[in-house]
Amino acid sequence: MTELESEVLPLPPRYRFRDLLLGDQSFQSDDRVQVEFYVNENTFKERLKLFFIKNQRSSLRIRLFNFSLKLLTCLLYIVRVLLDNPEEGIGWSHIFWVDRKMPLWAVQVSIALISFLETMLLIYLSYKGNIWEQIFRISFILEMINTVPFIITIFWPPLRNLFIPVFLNCWLAKYALENMINDLHRAIQRTQSAMFNQVLILICTLLCLVFTGTCGIQHLERAGEKLSLFKSFYFCIVTFSTVGYGDVTPKIWPSQLLVVIMICVALVVLPLQFEELVYLWMERQKSGGNYSRHRAQTEKHVVLCVSSLKIDLLMDFLNEFYAHPRLQDYYVVILCPTEMDIQVRRVLQIPLWSQRVIYLQGSALKDQDLMRAKMDNGEACFILSSRNEVDRTAADHQTILRAWAVKDFAPNCPLYVQILKPENKFHVKFADHVVCEEECKYAMLALNCVCPATSTLITLLVHTSRGQEGQESPEQWQRMYGRCSGNEVYHIRMGDSKFFMEYEGKSFTYAAFHAHKKYGVCLIGIRREENKSILLNPGPRHIMAASDTCFYINITKEENSAFIFKQEEKQKKKGFAGRGTYDGPSRLPVHSIIASMGTVAMDLQNTECRPANSSKLALPAENGSGNRRPSIAPVLELADTSSLLPCDLLSDQSEDEMTQSDEEGSAVVEYVKGYPPNSPYIGSSPTLCHLLPEKAPFCCLRLDKGCKHNSFEDAKAYGFKNKLIIVSAETAGNGLYNFIVPLRAYYRSRKELNPIVLLLDNNLDSLLQCGIIYADNLVVVDKESTMSAEEDYMADAKTIVNVQTMFRLFPSLSIITELTHPSNMRFMQFRAKDSYSLALSKLEKKERENGSNLAFMFRLPFAAGRVFSISMLDTLLYQSFVKDYMITITRLLLGLDTTPGSGYLCAMKITEDDLWIRTYGRLFQKLCSSSAEIPIGIYRTESHMFATSESQISINVEDCEDTKDVKEHWGIKGSHHRNSCSSDQSEHPLLRRKSMQWARRLSRKGNKHSSKTAEWISQQRLSLYRRSERQELSELVKNRMKHLGLPTTGYDEMNDHQNTLSYVLINPPPDTRLELNDIVYLIRSDPLAHVANDGHSRKSSCSNKLGSCNPETRDETQL
Repeated sequence: MTELESEVLPLPPRYRFRDLLLGDQSFQSDDRVQVEFYVNENTFKERLKLFFIKNQRSSLRIRLFNFSLKLLTCLLYIVRVLLDNPEEGIGWSHIFWVDRKMPLWAVQVSIALISFLETMLLIYLSYKGNIWEQIFRISFILEMINTVPFIITIFWPPLRNLFIPVFLNCWLAKYALENMINDLHRAIQRTQSAMFNQVLILICTLLCLVFTGTCGIQHLERAGEKLSLFKSFYFCIVTFSTVGYGDVTPKIWPSQLLVVIMICVALVVLPLQFEELVYLWMERQKSGGNYSRHRAQTEKHVVLCVSSLKIDLLMDFLNEFYAHPRLQDYYVVILCPTEMDIQVRRVLQIPLWSQRVIYLQGSALKDQDLMRAKMDNGEACFILSSRNEVDRTAADHQTILRAWAVKDFAPNCPLYVQILKPENKFHVKFADHVVCEEECKYAMLALNCVCPATSTLITLLVHTSRGQEGQESPEQWQRMYGRCSGNEVYHIRMGDSKFFMEYEGKSFTYAAFHAHKKYGVCLIGIRREENKSILLNPGPRHIMAASDTCFYINITKEENSAFIFKQEEKQKKKGFAGRGTYDGPSRLPVHSIIASMGTVAMDLQNTECRPANSSKLALPAENGSGNRRPSIAPVLELADTSSLLPCDLLSDQSEDEMTQSDEEGSAVVEYVKGYPPNSPYIGSSPTLCHLLPEKAPFCCLRLDKGCKHNSFEDAKAYGFKNKLIIVSAETAGNGLYNFIVPLRAYYRSRKELNPIVLLLDNNLDSLLQCGIIYADNLVVVDKESTMSAEEDYMADAKTIVNVQTMFRLFPSLSIITELTHPSNMRFMQFRAKDSYSLALSKLEKKERENGSNLAFMFRLPFAAGRVFSISMLDTLLYQSFVKDYMITITRLLLGLDTTPGSGYLCAMKITEDDLWIRTYGRLFQKLCSSSAEIPIGIYRTESHMFATSESQISINVEDCEDTKDVKEHWGIKGSHHRNSCSSDQSEHPLLRRKSMQWARRLSRKGNKHSSKTAEWISQQRLSLYRRSERQELSELVKNRMKHLGLPTTGYDEMNDHQNTLSYVLINPPPDTRLELNDIVYLIRSDPLAHVANDGHSRKSSCSNKLGSCNPETRDETQL
């Protein structure tokens, strides 16, 4: 055994390599048979066929050689014509005999012999049983005409000067060129466009016709006027171009017959060629052709992949993409599987877009179409979902396949993907930027309930605008709202910034306040160089470094700003000099930015630093003299532990709730903080929330049906302490998770958690049962059942009508919804005869003509945050190409992502006790110095008188009965009463006519009724006359509430707030006056960032803080 084991040991590598090269010598004595396998038959004919026909490269060489031979014969024919000197006189012998030199004859005979042998060989190789099919081919006949006579002259010398029409070889050269191009495409494995081939064939046909006509007429005219070759060429060009000067004409009948034949051939061949060319051109216009490889290598381009391209989507993309100066030289290649729409075609024919936008009809799943779009050379690829599809999951599946196909074809091309449903997001997690529609939609709807008009704030931030909208409007709110809408989010490295460079080594809060004070910019977040996470308002503990990337809100970025520095000493002197006259009556109510900031700086120097451990922006105790404005604590350069937040939100906040009365304390719901135990889909961001200690039974979730645990069947029976938030939807999808989480986030106060009611059956009875009378907000989610509308803009029809119905039934209710198309916002809270709405419609048209991307921004429902369009997410995706941080910042603001140390968006309301702060700049200072919060905007509500229509006049029946006219009416006799009724017929003709007929029938029976009955009938009739549409709706709601056993007191208290308008001011100037009921948007620092990493130290610090903490905890900023 040991001998056998030693024999099978492997040889060293060098011996194995030698055996591979030289063969193993030990096996030479064995009887072995080598077998070779061939793809084709190992015969002489098959080998020749493989070389001449089947092999692409060798066949290409053969055809190129054949093409060169044919061109050479045509060239030799021209040389023979130029050397020919026919004798003078007319004779038919000049047609049959020519003067051919011996060297020229030898060359022509050699070429003819080679061509003949090659032709016969190809006939032999391509023979398939029918020899006549090969013989009667036009190419074979022409080949025999041009070669056999030359071969005969070898054996019969007198025929060496016989005329042979060698110029017909041009047609054989054309045929060889077509075959050569086909072999070329096969050899290089690359298909050229059919348009190129067709154009080449057409040009070759024209050249062959002209060359044949020129040579034929010149030769036949040797028996006539003996035209030169150039004059024959001139005659053919003039004839084929249908000009026909007539200065050169054929004189003998053979040449004239040839002209007739050539014209007939041209009339048959050329139209067929042109027809094929035009057809291919039209098809190319539909499919879009190809994006040039040379242009792709020298110019930059992006690719937009969509399933169907509509004009609104195209214009939003083009306006937003080309709004950035550095993208002006980019090309946009649109890859769409459908044919180009007529409106899209008209837009792309505009010179502004025709030179930069290329439309290609094709699929992203085909490598050929991706190659046409030069996807591998693209700077980015945008893949958008079709949100008009009925099956949104199927639309996501198509988007996922497109993203996979692009990533497989061009792995280095950055991907910007839009997905509809959150459960499909993890399939495209590899993309550089992903926007999920339902995530952002539900998050914005949720934040609109606690931070009014958050959707408007986000929409204005992600849109590109210069703040020029509404500047020519006569109304102040439109000018201010339009100016502030131009604010966007920008970034800059701190070491390169003039805004923030001087605050290196200072706290983030100090830098934010002083940058706003000095330059009017709002610093909202930073990103460390070593950490790629963006932190919104990291708080005063964060020390600014030169390598930090700063994110700020401003009208324009710093690189486009001009700095005009003024003398600081003069400003300080002016500030001290104006101290006594600031509150004087002669002072203007609105000051300039510099003057206001100078006064604030004066107050800072005479203010003591007080720790702000109170959660209220209360009036300071040391007010100084009565003529002097109260002082505000300065913002410290470095964090002071005594002035920071005394408690974090992980501590027990039940102290406020324990101070309630006993009967209230018994109804308080207990909550614990933790992460949701179950995630509805893969990829959801974990967020610390308020949770119930134990999971509620499923039967208790039905609000309208009792169970064994409770017998409540309507919202009134539950006795909720806070206002309800009702979500009206058709189905409870996974996206609702992103609606609930922001409303239950850990940083929200337990006392202010609103009950959430999900309404799946949208009718009046269900609305009343779920407690719409006690609701603060009603959220209407997009109805997917209307997505199947044939007209795209009708996709919002059901949502709009439902919202309008609820608006008419409950006019004071805050209804929040989202639409697919921005243009449909004009139908929200529609008033047909409202002159103010008509004026806003004209303003919208004017802004659209001026090229605004936000022409709809002045519509009152959008400005107030009642409605937004989900198409703004398309703009967010486009913005990410230039600002790669926009999606991250938006998700942080919406609460979709929770980065440790990053703040969150919240709101606070200005009350009468807080008007002492007076200006937005002083409020900025107060918030930064007391609670380290960064304000970013104001939500303002103003009273406004609207012109009401007849259908909107609300008249109470009781009030109408108590009027003076009614009292006088009861003292008038019946005849006068009829006259008064007839005088009012002009208001309601049909109603009055029917009522008068009813009254006459009653008057005929007047003897049978008492006067008391007549008065009662007259009262009912008058009530019918005076009843308005508002009262009819009110009676309808009350009757249904009585039928359901619900009290109607809540509905009587609902007032119509239609005489107010609201709008958002992003980063207003520091001297902006604060008004009562203003809601200020804040970015509050993360409470968890102040908790120590060590668990033991955290517990001890929290216990110490709880002892000294103010009973009103830092859950929110209360004014």
